[in-house]
Amino acid sequence: MSQLPGPSHQYRLVVAISSRALFDLDQSHRIFEEQGIDAYCQYQIEHEDEILGPGIAFSLVKKLLGLNLLLENRAHVEIVLLSRNSADTGLRVFNSIHHHELDITRAAFTGGESPFDYARALGAHLFLSANAEDVRQALDSGMAAATIMPGLDTSAFKGKDELLRIAFDGDAVIFSDEAERVYQEQGLKAFEASERASAKTPLPGGPFKQFLSVLHQIQTIMPADASPIRTALITARGVPAHERVIRTLRSWDIRIDEALFLGGMDKSAFLKAFGADIFFDDQPLHCQSASKHVPTGHVPQGITNG
Repeated sequence: MSQLPGPSHQYRLVVAISSRALFDLDQSHRIFEEQGIDAYCQYQIEHEDEILGPGIAFSLVKKLLGLNLLLENRAHVEIVLLSRNSADTGLRVFNSIHHHELDITRAAFTGGESPFDYARALGAHLFLSANAEDVRQALDSGMAAATIMPGLDTSAFKGKDELLRIAFDGDAVIFSDEAERVYQEQGLKAFEASERASAKTPLPGGPFKQFLSVLHQIQTIMPADASPIRTALITARGVPAHERVIRTLRSWDIRIDEALFLGGMDKSAFLKAFGADIFFDDQPLHCQSASKHVPTGHVPQGITNG
């Protein structure tokens, strides 16, 4: 966890996000794919005064930045922009940031190169991108990262309420894929037997353990009934595989506000009911289903991702 100097012992949360995750750049990206980089650059320059609409993660970013007003000087949330654009073609992105009144002051424009190395240099706890390869590289380096899934109507999505609501799958996301490997390789009965036998042995941490820990520390600044952040574990696990999860979080001293053990049921309706501003899951099919209802990040980690 990062701490800022000062008398009030503040906590710092840094989220790095790509321009395609923050804004709707679908039309621009189609030009890049169909006509090449030169046509793309020309298009962006010709349209740099046209404001970009919200992307999949726009609402999440607004709520994250809004936390700073509520937390005052006790914690600070920073969004940093990472983009494969050049600084020249990125002017449209900065114009859009200004128009939407987003307090984003740090950015890296890499001119076509992967920007994930700069996420670590900027102290990011989480990297969100529309580029799956950049996300894989970030995960390989030990950083929490997810590929923003397309499919959500961002013009209609506003979030459930003013709370920042973040939902996580368990295995290969918050936890390692140790237990998931047993399920994939030996089946459900072997998985349940293994989890029952290991109920009091904490699971190893997964790529999102640190990010969840920082969220929890920010939550502890304010009373539980006044926290601006609400977290949920939404997992396909059911009884008897629940106990190890609960004991693991307890051993980490991390609070999860809601835990749903669905025993294999589809998660979509539950995510919609929770009102997730973003949901993180490692399995592509779960992500595709969830992305029709809430902003979703695919975590290409663990056995289910080869």
